[in-house]
Amino acid sequence: MKQLTQTGKTVDEAIATALEKLKKSPEQVTVRVIEEGKKGFFGFGAKNAEVEVTVKQSSVTTEVPEAVESTATAGAKPSDEEIAAEMPAAPVQEEGAEPDFEQQDTESADKPSNDIAIAETKTYLQDVAKGMKIDDLSVTHEKQGKTVRFTLESEKVAVLIGKRGQTLNALQQLAQLVANRHAEQFMIVELDAENYRERRQETLEQLADRMADKAIRTGNRVQFEPMPSYERKVIHQALSRRLDIDTHSEGKDPNRYLVIEPHK
Repeated sequence: MKQLTQTGKTVDEAIATALEKLKKSPEQVTVRVIEEGKKGFFGFGAKNAEVEVTVKQSSVTTEVPEAVESTATAGAKPSDEEIAAEMPAAPVQEEGAEPDFEQQDTESADKPSNDIAIAETKTYLQDVAKGMKIDDLSVTHEKQGKTVRFTLESEKVAVLIGKRGQTLNALQQLAQLVANRHAEQFMIVELDAENYRERRQETLEQLADRMADKAIRTGNRVQFEPMPSYERKVIHQALSRRLDIDTHSEGKDPNRYLVIEPHK
């Protein structure tokens, strides 16, 4: 029996990640929630969820009509008429009646789809914006492999970015949860507005060099304020070419921070 224990920001995200690793659909597994997890407020005070996902054992049961079975037992081969008499009758559609497309559409809508996931994510972002009194939000997207990059445009886009991108980062986490609730395959969601991500990367790279120089000048370790993992990664990569300092991260999310020390 194949089994996997997986953690994530929420139960849904942990399940989605486990399904991706196991390459299974939700119908092919059973899930036991070990830890519900906590979302926190805008990512603060969050606690990871943990689930145990077990792949179901497939079984095929073939039922033999009673009349056919008794005939076969007696050693006689059943006729086509005898077999047909025991088979369930196919539903008969009245002449002139229209097919039930509404039921078919409902069944299709229930199936996971990346296109549906993208549409649902856009709707979610617009609903959140309206709750923030932003009625002119425009959302476009680009796909690259498993990554979908959503770009937000509005006259009040600064409100959606927030101080040092905190609001944008929180929206990105929530958008990823919404997307993977509907996606056929696990999706990585990135949110951007007014090229904030590119501008933030340039700022972090410049800050990294200044902090590294300070560590060398004072001979002491210096530390950054808490920041998301991908921002810490930008600093790690920016300083990877320097041989006079070492970098590492300390603490636990969402308060994990990066430290620079002179190389010994």
